[in-house]
Amino acid sequence: MAPSPLETEIRARIAAHGPIPVAEYMALCLGHPRYGYYVTRDPFGARGDFITAPEVSQTFGELIGVWMAAVWQRMGAPARVRIVELGPGRGTLMSDALRAAKVMPGLLDAASVHLVEISPALKAKQQQTLHGVAPPLSWHASLDAVPEGPAIVIANEFFDALPVHQAVKTPGGWCERRVGIDGDKLVFMPAAEPLAGLDARLPASAREAADGAIFEWRDDGAARALGARLAQQGGAALVIDYGHVATAIGDTLQALGGHAFADPLATPGELDLTAHVDFAALMRAVVSVGAATFGPISQSELLQRLGIAARAAKLKENAAPDVATQIDAALARLTGAGATQMGALFKAAAFAHPKLGAPPAFEP
Repeated sequence: MAPSPLETEIRARIAAHGPIPVAEYMALCLGHPRYGYYVTRDPFGARGDFITAPEVSQTFGELIGVWMAAVWQRMGAPARVRIVELGPGRGTLMSDALRAAKVMPGLLDAASVHLVEISPALKAKQQQTLHGVAPPLSWHASLDAVPEGPAIVIANEFFDALPVHQAVKTPGGWCERRVGIDGDKLVFMPAAEPLAGLDARLPASAREAADGAIFEWRDDGAARALGARLAQQGGAALVIDYGHVATAIGDTLQALGGHAFADPLATPGELDLTAHVDFAALMRAVVSVGAATFGPISQSELLQRLGIAARAAKLKENAAPDVATQIDAALARLTGAGATQMGALFKAAAFAHPKLGAPPAFEP
């Protein structure tokens, strides 16, 4: 099979400059301006490569809308507030959330909606989904471009798609893991020399790690930017993603295509690449710039505390039997603890201005 256009470019880069870091490879696969996965397609839904929680059930986005409304009230109901979503997918979550937020008088009059998106294909989908909503809509390439002011920020499956760095334990120490060429294949390989400055990031368990063990970390620029904005301008953020509570050793880089796992080095640019979020590291970065953090809790806990069972029951009241069965299945998918369910795998954390206190669902 002929290599994908992006693979051809990656091979040329490796041939010219040597093996590239895993984070650089992941960034190219997802965000290359011509061939990047998110730049060229809509990956969501039954015809895409994966399904996110807002696509499973309207209740997910509705409860996020209720959360936003309660946060706005706790902020003192400011006359102007930015509602921001990082990586808004098809716009489904925001559409459902804004519909539910109407229960809070005055919120939508005070709000402007800001969507942080790099994909032209997804921006077009978002424009279709959100056509006709009440608040003014704007699109931005980064959080830094969102106008100043107090904000309520939502990030559902955003941080897992940010490039992840990897190091591999070798007899000579922890070396950066890179992507190179062996024969006619792209392969993972360690750098020749140990990586300087990594010790400060490594968890205690790294001391006992066997050769071949993998450690992952992300640049904390996005987390620090979010925390700094909240600390300096006010507001709160809700982050939902799959990941682990404590910093640990392990390789979580994975590829998805057609709702099935695939080789991360196969057909670059045509598969979704993600890695688990280290919530402990994420929260350390946010705290370092002056914001308060809460959680993490499981997605199941978050949704149960926000009233998903009651909302599902309300939807079933006048539903046909087959629709009621679908509602029950969606509830199980969002809150269950099984291997194919999201309730335990996904975690939720909240960040806020220090004076705001614990946001809804995160109270002691």
